Order: sequence, then C-alpha cells, then structure tokens
Amino acid sequence: MNDKTELVRRLDQVNGKGYKAYQILKGNYRFDGFELFIDHVQTDPYATPSRMRVRVDRSATGFGPGLTSNKSRNIALCDFLTRSFSDHCRDKATQERGTGKSGLITIDRPGQEILEHSAMVVTPEYVEARFFMGLPASDRRIASKDATVMFIRVLPDIVAGSLFMDRADSGRVHRHIEAVEDADFLRSRLDALGLVAFVANGSLLPRASGIDDAPLKNGSIVPFISPEAFEVRVDFPNQKGIVGLGIPKGVTLIVGGGFHGKSTLLKALAAGVYNHVPGDGRERVVTGAGAVKIRAAEGRNIEKTDISAFINHLPQGKSTTIFSTANASGSTSQAAAICEALEAGASALLLDEDTCATNFMVRDMLMQHLVAKENEPITPFIDRVEALYRERGVSTVLVTGGSGDYLGVADHVIQMKDFTCLDVTARARGIFERHRSKRKNEARGKLPDPGARIPLNTSINPRTAAGRKRIKSRGRRAILLGDDLVDMGDVEQIVHPSQTRALAWALVHAGRYMDANMSLKQVITAVDEALEHEGLDMLMPFVAGDLARFRSLELAAAINRMRTLSIKHELFERLT
Repeated sequence: MNDKTELVRRLDQVNGKGYKAYQILKGNYRFDGFELFIDHVQTDPYATPSRMRVRVDRSATGFGPGLTSNKSRNIALCDFLTRSFSDHCRDKATQERGTGKSGLITIDRPGQEILEHSAMVVTPEYVEARFFMGLPASDRRIASKDATVMFIRVLPDIVAGSLFMDRADSGRVHRHIEAVEDADFLRSRLDALGLVAFVANGSLLPRASGIDDAPLKNGSIVPFISPEAFEVRVDFPNQKGIVGLGIPKGVTLIVGGGFHGKSTLLKALAAGVYNHVPGDGRERVVTGAGAVKIRAAEGRNIEKTDISAFINHLPQGKSTTIFSTANASGSTSQAAAICEALEAGASALLLDEDTCATNFMVRDMLMQHLVAKENEPITPFIDRVEALYRERGVSTVLVTGGSGDYLGVADHVIQMKDFTCLDVTARARGIFERHRSKRKNEARGKLPDPGARIPLNTSINPRTAAGRKRIKSRGRRAILLGDDLVDMGDVEQIVHPSQTRALAWALVHAGRYMDANMSLKQVITAVDEALEHEGLDMLMPFVAGDLARFRSLELAAAINRMRTLSIKHELFERLT
C-alpha cells in the first residue's frame, strides 16, 4: 500500500499538466490514523467532484460496540458522523482554490430526517466516510500545491475532528442514537397498540417555510398537546412514560378553520414514517411504516390498474378494471394512486382535501339529484373509506374543512383550533345526526379484488436512443431512465434527493426480477429484501456515497409512473 508521501510525489509529478493527468492519483494511501481511497477522479474542474473515502479502524475511534448494537443504533451513529464530517468540511474546506469546483470537500449531508445513507459506513472493523473532493486547477491546469494542502492538512483535520469519540459531544451522540432507537421501537409496536400514529405532547410541528423543512424559529409556536380522550402513554427503551396523541386505526378526520394547523399536523404525520434529528420538534412523531400520502396528479401515466372500486362505466364502455391512460385526470390519478398504494402494501392513507380532486372525494345530495348515478362514473372516496378499513384493514386520516358529509363516516374527529388539538368526535356525531343529509351511498358491493399486475422487463430501458446508458435523478421529484422521464411530483414522502438517486438505480435492479411471473408486489419486496441483506451498495456498480434508503412503497410509485411500464394482467389477457 502507498503512503501519503507517494501521493505528494504524484501530485508534484503532474503539477501544471492538463487536468486529466490527475488520474494518476487513483488508488489507496496510508495516512497517520486513516486510509484514503481515491476511487474516481473527475476529468474536468467543472465536473462532478472526485469520489473518495477515508477509513479509520473502529477500535481507534472510541465508538464502542454498544453504540451499534442494533440496526437503529447503527443508522443513527452513521447519521451523526455524517453530519459531523459535513460540519467540519464547512469549517475547514474552501472552494477558493482555483476554477470550477476546485477546493470543495463535501459529503452527502442528511436533512431533518435520519435515513440510512451510503455516505457513512460503520462496521465492527472500521468507520468509513465517503465524500467528494474538487481537485484544484488554474483554468484547466493542475494546481498541485493547493491539492497537497487539501490532502495533507485539510483532510486530516476534518477526519480528526469528526470521526473520533474524544472529539465529539458524548451527550449529543447518545441523544441522537436514542432518538432513533426509541422511534423505531414505537413504530414497530403501533399496530399492536391499534394506532396509525403517535404525536408526543410538546412536539413542535410548524416548519420554517414551504421549501425549508427546518423547525420554525420565529413567531409564537404552540407546542402540540393531545386532547385527553386521545392520550396514549408509551414507554420507550430510553425514556418512560411519554404521553401524546394516539391516532387510532379506522377513519380519522382532522377538521378546523383555514390556517389553524390541520395540514401542518398531517404533514408531520406523513413525515413521521421517518425518524428525525433531536431538536427537529418531530422526533417523537411516529407514523406506521405503511402510511402513504395520497394526492391528485393530473397528466400522469396509468398502466392496467384496476380502479373500478372508484370509477366505473366510463363513456364508450372503456374498462376500469384494466385502466390505462397517458394523461390521467385528477380523479383517475387519485383513484390509481390509492389502488397502487394498496397493491404495494399500504396500511394507511393520508389525504388533504386541498390536494385532492373534489369530484373524487364527495358528491353531495344536490349533485346526486341533478346528475343521476347512472350518468356518473365516479364512486366517491367517502363511499369507500369505511370499507377500506372494515374489509382491508386500511385506515384513513383525512384533513377536511369543507365537506361535512364525512362526519357520517368518521370513527374519530380531531379539530385544530389556534394550533390546539381538540377531540370533537361526539359533537361531530351529534351535528351529523341533527342535520343528516339525504345523500345516498353510491358504492356497489364489496371492494373488488384487483388481482396481480405483472410488470415486464421490457419496461426498464436505461439506454437512450443513441445507446448511452443514463440513470439519473433530478432533485427529489424526477428520474431520467434512458430517454424516459419519470415524474414523481405527487410522491410527497420522498424527503431527500439521495432517495431519488437510489430509486433510479433500484428501477434497473427491479428489472432483474421482472420475469413475466412475479407480481409488482413481489418485485418490490425482492428489491427491499436485497437492500436489507446487502445494503445500498448493491444498487450501483461502484462505491457511491450519495444514496439513501427509500421505502418499497416509493419504489412501487416510481414503477407505476414510468411511461414505458408494460404490464401483463391475467384479466386483460383473457379479454384480448
């Protein structure tokens, strides 16, 4: 193995040469206290920075085995170290070392959620940070002097400051780990407790802005307090007797006037499928792993999905048991989103009327009189929401401020008033009984069994028309697979761009299971199990430090939004 003196010698050798001469640096080098791996060297100072890793012996770091004694703790420690490494990069590194990305040292920094990232790996043998470095250049000529400073002075300072227990705040490390362990513990027990979600008293739910997920700091912030009727007391592994709102299984409405906190609560529940950093305000907001946020998405692609539970007898006899369209309406897109979520294994649906198709959600008595049922293809959600729970065990949490008809189908009603949570279930039932409308339930029969959809491997083509392999993500909401743009703008529970990047590669991996026999649910389960056993590294042909774990529900959503998706459906085969 080379040592750092060899790295310096190679840098001196290429000083002033064209930028591509940096390729000579590839390899690994022994430094004092760590090993450096230079895996990929950028070909231009303006290109994506070079991929590198540093590896430290676990025994030397001071992070004992108890800190990673289970998966929750391991993910939490990795997350803490990634944030620490990132903080030290900001303090130590400067991009003022030449043109393009010269001087940059960065790591894939997590957001408010604590996810499994590939940026940091902790094993019994070592701690490994995977980061990016912009190798310095003057115009497009190698600036070896600046590069030497980065490798010999700056990088060792970052490693020493971030990857050793004696430089960390021990209390913060333990609080970080315990927050994740406690949340995962409760999430695994919500089902047995008969709950969809839990919101601890004292939680701070408002966010800084629509584009900033950090907690709101300015203004009068009202801590969340559960109404007594919904209070649940839970014991965590690291803290006992935590009291908060337990949202029971069934149909729950969140009502209230505009701007009183309804949507803020629902967004916290949607984000509660993930764990959050201490200080976020939502670290004890825990939602079942199978909860899916549903919204309308006009224009999306739908491929052979059974939406007949909600939409039937379309004009010209178009089938809705094997419904396909390249340009969905608001109502058909929302029906498909629900049916696809159920197919993928969702256990709860989260909806906000602000982002739903109105005609899909309810058809009031007056409209029923004006337009006869035989002329209305839509069976509104209000007429299926009870059956979803009674027949399928799928709960619903719905934010509504404009449709009182839902009071007649709700098991529980919560009102947000001045950001205070109130139990109004009994009052809502009384109001409904006194003012019961003559609206008729338009559902016919039980929820249909949609059968299995079998995706074909012809759906997955990562090559462009020119034959170039392209597997890319665009932010959090889009994937480029070959020439196909997968628009995931309505998939709200993707919270980090690295999840989308991992999803792009997971689509290609999913294609290996699409053998014309496995159902879509079996395909996403196979990918999920592979990730569980092999980790994120199995998705890509090289070591990547910018991937994050997603749920199988989001993989199903990505597959279903591919415009190249090809489905084999037994019913379709019989009809054709």
